Amino acid sequence: MESSSSPLKSNPTAEEETSSRRIQRLSLHLNPPPSENSAMEMATCAARAKLNVNTTQLSLLMRGKHRDIQEKVYEFFRSRPDLQTPIEISTEKHRELCMKQLLALVREAGIKAFKYVVEDPFVYFAIAEAAGSVDVSFGIKLGVQYSLWGGSVINLGTKKHRDKYFDAIDNVEYPGCFAMTELHHGSNVQGLQTLATFDPLTDEFVIDTPNDGAIKWWIGNAAVHGKFATVFAKLMLPTHDANGFSDMGVHAFIVPIRDMETHETLPGVEIQDCGHKVGLNGVDNGALKFRSVRIPRDNLLNRFGDVARDGTYTSSLPTINKRFAATLGELVGGRVGLAYSSVGILKIAVTIATRYSLFRQQFGPPKQAEISILDYQSQQHKLMPMLASTYAFHFATLLLVEKYSEMKKTHDEELVADVHALSAGLKAYVTSYTSKSLSICREACGGHGYAAVNRFGSLRNDHDIFQTFEGDNTVLLQQVAADLLKQYKEKFKGGTLTVTWNYLRESMNAYLSQPNPLTSRWEGEDHLRDPKFQLDAFRYRTSRLLQSAAVRLQKHSKNLGGFGAWNRCLNHLLTLAESHIESVILETFINAVKNCPDASSRAALKLVCDLYAMDRIWNDIGTYRNVDYMAPNKAKAIHKLTEYLSFQVRNITRELVDAFDMPDHVIRAPIGKQTPVEAYSEYIQQVGFQ
Repeated sequence: MESSSSPLKSNPTAEEETSSRRIQRLSLHLNPPPSENSAMEMATCAARAKLNVNTTQLSLLMRGKHRDIQEKVYEFFRSRPDLQTPIEISTEKHRELCMKQLLALVREAGIKAFKYVVEDPFVYFAIAEAAGSVDVSFGIKLGVQYSLWGGSVINLGTKKHRDKYFDAIDNVEYPGCFAMTELHHGSNVQGLQTLATFDPLTDEFVIDTPNDGAIKWWIGNAAVHGKFATVFAKLMLPTHDANGFSDMGVHAFIVPIRDMETHETLPGVEIQDCGHKVGLNGVDNGALKFRSVRIPRDNLLNRFGDVARDGTYTSSLPTINKRFAATLGELVGGRVGLAYSSVGILKIAVTIATRYSLFRQQFGPPKQAEISILDYQSQQHKLMPMLASTYAFHFATLLLVEKYSEMKKTHDEELVADVHALSAGLKAYVTSYTSKSLSICREACGGHGYAAVNRFGSLRNDHDIFQTFEGDNTVLLQQVAADLLKQYKEKFKGGTLTVTWNYLRESMNAYLSQPNPLTSRWEGEDHLRDPKFQLDAFRYRTSRLLQSAAVRLQKHSKNLGGFGAWNRCLNHLLTLAESHIESVILETFINAVKNCPDASSRAALKLVCDLYAMDRIWNDIGTYRNVDYMAPNKAKAIHKLTEYLSFQVRNITRELVDAFDMPDHVIRAPIGKQTPVEAYSEYIQQVGFQ
């Protein structure tokens, strides 16, 4: 008797027919026939119908909720040529001009930003972005006064400090500094050496710089204008044992550095000028050294730790590390502001470069008119993914500011942790990307991009330090990686994951299984442009990197110890952090597209979002191929689709850039407003050409 599975059986059962159909379907997936929907074929098409973009509606979406106050800043400085920064200016005059700009904004335009640091950070960041578009040095000067000096007083102090200092900081009667960084210690804040020793006999703290390595360095507002400084120092309390003093960890103190009337340096304070810098020369960075400078006990910013008259120390937080973490956590607004401002600078650069590329014509088919250089694939490759990234970063930093504003109102612990991780990652990722993009934009504009009047040089130089201050980018990415590894451990312990890391729970279970042989080969455009596929691909990469990093760290720690293992895996960990941030950015962009109320704008944003996703996947296609997440035909389809999407975005570039709604007096670069001949017509007349 034959078995039911015999191939000789002439009448197959229903079960066998079903199995046969499954095999046929599998065969079609593994070897798909040519399709009109193939991304590869679509990418070779000459063109599709250009999207009709309602620039007005898209601009309203991109302008945000607080464009009105930005318009006030723009209009005020447009009406005041005497407050506009010239192309050529000395360091001394630039510093004085930036101070005049700040005073005029507050006392003439009536725009007082300090209250928004507390009441509505979203408005404050909008003002800071507008100030930075006038002059990046001015934007940083404003940030030093309100976010750093003012923010430290408000966030680390208590009611007595707010009552005493708020109005004078707001009116710039008390210009101040944020004195954290030392010559020997920047990123390692816990290693600061400046001392603040309590003297119970006089009820004062004595501020000392014990060695030259402890000199406060790169302190904004210190060289010329500052009258006060928030000084971060080790709080030393006298004891009755052999040690003599007890180190309570780094605390913040308000230290007067100049006389309020004469502006002369106060006794015991030495101030030196850090001199001319690569950029931001409108900000007067200086160095501070203290020799037995006495300040009242009330000048301790005592929100997280206080000293009584008898020298008793009290704190709601039990350890030095917890107090230190709480202190730095309150200063995270600086990172938020830098990420947000960096996107503003990127918008200006992309606008100038893309408009120039539309205006500029070079070469063309034989005996035909020259074509726009943006019609060359090489120029599209430089600028279109960058334009897509600018949109992606716009929505990501908006989300960050929203979360930060909510955190300041609610003080929710989970939100605090979320903002800390997100601000570290976005600040590092966005500022690094913008710095690279500024050089690419300069190159994309050829010789005209090298002219100072077209701004790439000043923007590049002024922005460069964004990668270092408020946390070195490499250090911040390590913080993100450390948080990811912590959440990885929590996942396996069954703990609760914070908001930013929620996807890890699912990804550890789903994305790390063997790639599905069907989806790894699908190459249709609908599939590749499906947000679920895109987000799954980003998260798969992050999860794969996270798992392999955890395995490597465990392996190397046996022989090298924790520190040695971390250093051995450091480049891996930085890649992990960047991958995670890209996943967060994409998810935010996808949500922005989904929630866009205008159909025309939504279609344009979907196209731009798809380009952002495809470009990132293609740039790391080797990772996906190495683990068979994508088959060769799918990788090729992604490449073709990326090129096609760049072409489609090029077709609506003018509308996308115009939606940033940057006024001409903000763009300022002549080549960002008109053709090169028109841009230089005034100059041509000035030099005497007929």
